[in-house]
Amino acid sequence: MKIAFIINDHATEKPNYTTPGLGHSAYKRDHDVYFIGVGELSYASKGHLSVRCKTISGKKFNSQETYFKAVQNEEFTRITSQELDVLFLRNNPADEIGSRDWAQNAAFIFGEIAMRNGVLVLNHPSSLAGAINKMYFQHFPEIVRPKTIVSRDLDEIKEFFSKQKQKMILKPLQGSGGTNVFMMDKKNEHNLSQTVEAIARDGYVIAQEYLTEATKGDTRLFLMNGKPLMANGKYAMMQRVNASNDIRSNIHAGGRPEAVKMTDQIMKLAEIVRPKLVQDGMFLVGIDIVGDKLMEINVFSPGGLNVSTQMYDEDFFLPVIEAIEKKVAYRQMYGDYLENAQLATL
Repeated sequence: MKIAFIINDHATEKPNYTTPGLGHSAYKRDHDVYFIGVGELSYASKGHLSVRCKTISGKKFNSQETYFKAVQNEEFTRITSQELDVLFLRNNPADEIGSRDWAQNAAFIFGEIAMRNGVLVLNHPSSLAGAINKMYFQHFPEIVRPKTIVSRDLDEIKEFFSKQKQKMILKPLQGSGGTNVFMMDKKNEHNLSQTVEAIARDGYVIAQEYLTEATKGDTRLFLMNGKPLMANGKYAMMQRVNASNDIRSNIHAGGRPEAVKMTDQIMKLAEIVRPKLVQDGMFLVGIDIVGDKLMEINVFSPGGLNVSTQMYDEDFFLPVIEAIEKKVAYRQMYGDYLENAQLATL
């Protein structure tokens, strides 16, 4: 099959990231693999997607790092949606905030075009468009979510702070990677107005219940087709332990990954979110768990699959590529009878 991955930018995509790992896994199975930066998308006059991309063929590589470095050294080539079987949207819109705002919506807008040309687009682009900010998380059952308000009203946020006994988390509605996340308590209450004002400059503010279990970090679990991702009986998951004196457990923010065991509680949370993820065509996502609550659902470019692969000495990339191969086979058999959103999580 011919599979393309959309990334934010070739200059910022690191060889050890999850997306190069997925690409290398597909490459090892003799698929044609292409990498496309968001800025390299275009709409051709004939009504199809046309992109500048980087690809490589005919060589063997010992690791995903050497593979992707070789890809990056290649010259740009061009491919159209008429030639592709799969387009995997793996860019993170939150990384574009404030620098390339035009790039935030680009992937799923162009993904819609590719979808109309018969390309399987993962995750489903229409659903991604509705998940561009953290409000998507509020559409899941209340039982799995911490108490939360989304507002720009300082008085409303202060009232919520009071109800939470002077302890809560503040973060922007749009964003990821632990950027602009603050824990407010009695010690820094004097900075509450200033903190809300700073976050509100870029949009809405999320005020969220503080979970005491968060001091231990959170658990990142990968879900594929709505179910926990497994390889040889092991789950693609990790405990992300906070760096010293930091409430954020994100790896990019200094969090430390550790092995963690699956529990009945985690399985229950995964089962609760499964119906909506399947309905929305969210093929590969990462859910972040603290205690018995979900803190976040990353549907754009969940990272850490590379870390889990190394940690458990299991190839978690392979089952993802095998699942995509099945979807391409289903598309060939059923044609347009299966809609993209259905096929994405089949």
